[in-house]
Amino acid sequence: MSLSSYRNVNREQLAQDIKQLYRQAQADLGEEDFRHMKRMERWGQACSLLGYATAWIAPNPLSALLISQGSFARWTQVAHPIQHRGYDKIKQAESRYKSKGFAKGWRRFLDWPDWMTPAGWHHEHDVLHHYRLGETADPNNAQHNMEWLRQSGLPMWLRYVIVALFSGVWKLSYYTPRTHKELRLEQARHLHQPAPKMTRLGAWSPFTPQGRGLWLQSILPYTAFRFVLLPALFLPLGSVAASYVLLNSILAEIFTNMHTFLVMIPNHAGDDVMGFDEKAHSKGEFYLRQIVGSVNYPTGSNANDFMYGWLNYQIEHHLWPDLPLSQYQKLQPHVKALCARHGIPYCQDSVFKRLLKAVDIMVGKTSMLKPSTAQA
Repeated sequence: MSLSSYRNVNREQLAQDIKQLYRQAQADLGEEDFRHMKRMERWGQACSLLGYATAWIAPNPLSALLISQGSFARWTQVAHPIQHRGYDKIKQAESRYKSKGFAKGWRRFLDWPDWMTPAGWHHEHDVLHHYRLGETADPNNAQHNMEWLRQSGLPMWLRYVIVALFSGVWKLSYYTPRTHKELRLEQARHLHQPAPKMTRLGAWSPFTPQGRGLWLQSILPYTAFRFVLLPALFLPLGSVAASYVLLNSILAEIFTNMHTFLVMIPNHAGDDVMGFDEKAHSKGEFYLRQIVGSVNYPTGSNANDFMYGWLNYQIEHHLWPDLPLSQYQKLQPHVKALCARHGIPYCQDSVFKRLLKAVDIMVGKTSMLKPSTAQA
């Protein structure tokens, strides 16, 4: 997007048009949206059940991929929209599928077993990322987070290797400690306390409050659930069967990391995606940034969207994060047409093309587009 076209977008009219689409979607909300999410949930559960039903036979990538897809679906297509209040306004939705009841207390490992705590991820993602998209304060700003690698002086081939290795463990090595960090900082702000000292090493040390929270709330509970309890259920079939389930569970965890890295990191990174130095000062500017700071992948069918975790509708999701998944399918062509009317680029590409662009940002080969550096 050129600097002149960015400046010339009628932000007030853009905000009105986006609000009108939102009102139409709100009027269309109903039980069918909830049934749709339940269908996606069942697809994910079927993957998990089939994966574990075959995982005891032998270590194999098929069982691991099915387990991985089940975990991926649970995060992206159940936890994600529910924590954004996507089904809060649907009367027919049960309380455990609404933001106030989902994954709370003892229901955490029933509703959403993962490394991250629901509260930590809610604050890091739903609040900081969505309301500070593309800014330095955005905790998911790939260029800012990877400055240590971009400025490292390492050979470029080695930087790509590091990113590739990182993709297999990024939920544990980055996302989980980051959500703990942001939640602790927010809790201190809420209590009007000084910001606690947060360090990279301290995040993993059991001798710091930061590290103890990570181990006691995330690492140990999830390890016990995924890599101890679930394999132990297969002990009646023999210790070899249980060990195969453990091996497939570890492989599935790597696959889930790589899958989520593939669809999440490129959503907001690339030399054609905008980043920003300051906070948006109007609703129209905010909406414009959600569009030019986000990227979609191919869209259109439940089967396709299930594999992307509905993150292929990232533009629509950032405009209206509190809508059910099924509404994004309906809104996507309208948003694309709206962007054309306003002269705003609507970026929709192959996920693999976007992955390369995102990794180029991470290693320092390219940089994010800024309004101040866009071609006039």
